[in-house]
Amino acid sequence: MSKHPLIAAADDLRRELRGLTFPDPVAYTYNPLEYAWDRHCDYLTRFGSGQKKILFLGMNPGPYGMAQTGVPFGEIPHVRDWMGISGPVEKPDPEHPKRPITGFDCERSEVSGRRLWGLFSDLYESADQFFENHFIANFCPLVWMKDTGANLTPDKLPRDSMEPVEKACFAHLARIVEILQPDKLIGVGAFAEKQLAAVKNDTHELGKILHPSPASPAANRDFAGTATRQLTELGVIT
Repeated sequence: MSKHPLIAAADDLRRELRGLTFPDPVAYTYNPLEYAWDRHCDYLTRFGSGQKKILFLGMNPGPYGMAQTGVPFGEIPHVRDWMGISGPVEKPDPEHPKRPITGFDCERSEVSGRRLWGLFSDLYESADQFFENHFIANFCPLVWMKDTGANLTPDKLPRDSMEPVEKACFAHLARIVEILQPDKLIGVGAFAEKQLAAVKNDTHELGKILHPSPASPAANRDFAGTATRQLTELGVIT
């Protein structure tokens, strides 16, 4: 039996990222594709089959979302209760003492994931209905932290240390687009839109929606309302 194409692509990505090291200010690097691999495969197997009309792309995992569950924007209640995905998650090695991975036992909420999946669970009757034509991926699966435990986003890392990461992630993104054959490529935020622009072809429509991060004043004011208007303008919802 051949491996699911998205799982094969993700497996190649995690192999490419193994062994990479990062200079200060990076003190710890987590890769959920390693320690949460089984749950990530659950997500790809259940929701990543067939062609999709729309691909949404995020940046990289949040500490209480995909870092815990292996699912993009993977806020635990939505992954467990709406998607029906749960199960054991291993631990990264080394693990930051201030940023433990406790999987589905994590009691913290990933605000970005709660907002994004909350929007889609309000707009669609079920996860199966949403994923019939849509899919959500992250550009990069790695999580970087300072020695204090503070999160570091990819755009804050030294340029030369990101080159092998970006090479692997762009190749993986191109494979996702090839596999899913979407008509629309939508970045969740400006960073993701920029990555999609690099792999799109003339048949793709490119767009973006507001990132749901609590660091965004606009998202804190009215993420659901703003994103719904943007999705309407992009023709995703009518």
